[in-house]
Amino acid sequence: MTRIIDIPYISRVEGKGSLEIRISGGTIEDLKFKIHEAPRFFEAFLIGRMYYEIHEIVSRICGVCPVTHQITALKSIEKILGLELPEHIHHLRELMAIGGILSSHALHLFAMALPDYTGHPDIIAMARDYPDVIKTGFKIKEVGDNLVEIIGGRSVHPVSTIVGGFTSIPTHERLRRFKDKLIEAKNLALKYSSFIVNLDYPTFERRSEHIAFYDSEDYPINSGVVKSTEGLEITEDEYRRWIYEVEVGYSNAKHSYVRNRGSFMVGPLPRVNINYRSLSDDARDILSSSPFKFPCFNPFASNIARLAEIVTLIDKALRIIDEKKLEGVSHVKLEPRAGESSSITEAPRGINFHSYRLNDDGVVTYASIAPPTCQNAANIEADLRVYLKEYLDRSDEEIVRKSEMLIRAYDPCISCATHFLEVRVSRV
Repeated sequence: MTRIIDIPYISRVEGKGSLEIRISGGTIEDLKFKIHEAPRFFEAFLIGRMYYEIHEIVSRICGVCPVTHQITALKSIEKILGLELPEHIHHLRELMAIGGILSSHALHLFAMALPDYTGHPDIIAMARDYPDVIKTGFKIKEVGDNLVEIIGGRSVHPVSTIVGGFTSIPTHERLRRFKDKLIEAKNLALKYSSFIVNLDYPTFERRSEHIAFYDSEDYPINSGVVKSTEGLEITEDEYRRWIYEVEVGYSNAKHSYVRNRGSFMVGPLPRVNINYRSLSDDARDILSSSPFKFPCFNPFASNIARLAEIVTLIDKALRIIDEKKLEGVSHVKLEPRAGESSSITEAPRGINFHSYRLNDDGVVTYASIAPPTCQNAANIEADLRVYLKEYLDRSDEEIVRKSEMLIRAYDPCISCATHFLEVRVSRV
């Protein structure tokens, strides 16, 4: 008998996606993670736009992670124009990126993922039993949003970022006053770390290649060397030589593969695996108290990795505010010129790739964007094929629940990828 399990809408993720599983003879005959949200066409309608418009436009790819799209686009354009930015501009952008990740991680971990492990169907039901845990998530999210707003002028789709810097920058004193909010957010994360770490996580593990920025001296977000657990070590301009995309007929998101190898994973878990030594002491304590041993290839450990990143990135933000010069000119002068460049930043969900070509007038003639969910899509399918093997004799409802848990562990941002649950099961 052939069973077809059709999940037309996956809940508690950003955007609209579905999953179809065909089971025949006790094995998975076919499995498709479908991203059916309409194509966004950003790469097409960027053609003909001026260089100074790009970061504003691409931030509209997503309302959850607009900061990473802005900064990645700015990096690429500024490389083409040959700009050397003052260090304080880099530090301010790093703080803004940290704010974006804190906001996204807190929302997903506390509101979207945790109900999977507390036995609740959704955040509303969970909030009745654990109201303080849910409130903690939203308080941390608010701190991340506020940090973005202080620097970017607005928490969603920041308005102060421009090619060459910012229209204006906050005073160092304002950032120093904000330290108390960051410290409060860290203490809240630490307060509930034991609760999160001691939840019941699946023991599934599948070795796949993990890729992330690497820095031997700091936890990298906006810069670094692209490194993998399987020996890859390249610059961001070499990324397309090693990582390629293919179209799949059933999804509006492309699939990504390492050349001559296979699918791979990006995101908080690969970042932690590759940059474990750069985590703050408190973050490493969280990981050492968890049921996972790092490096870890269990995708469900991504939730613990998000918690560790919340703590380590707050520590990094505090260090930047305490130790770095954050005042000076708001932007540098520039002139348009022709050229081509690629750039990467670490989005909340993993490596975010942008590439652009400009003509002599600074007009875009080519654009390529690969958000992290596009890069994870093939690996999600590969994980599901292995993970679901031991559940094929279970009910359709149980297979649906297990599938959604694994997909949510990746925290796919489906809107970026092109966007999970009412369940319809048909048996053939």
